[in-house]
Amino acid sequence: MSAHHGSTPAAWTGVILGMVGFVIGGVGLILSPVNMTLFWVGVVVTVLALPVFAVMAKMGMNS
Repeated sequence: MSAHHGSTPAAWTGVILGMVGFVIGGVGLILSPVNMTLFWVGVVVTVLALPVFAVMAKMGMNS
């Protein structure tokens, strides 16, 4: 197992982007009326978290 146990820049960036995406999407859903544009922006940010993590890991920021 890695000595960092997930505490790497790539892991932190992926988690933070995922959380920000969920918050954006959640805010879009609780607005009255529901803001579907904001919801889909949150979905896109959340989905982009995985490729950003993968690219950063390939760049060596995962060790």
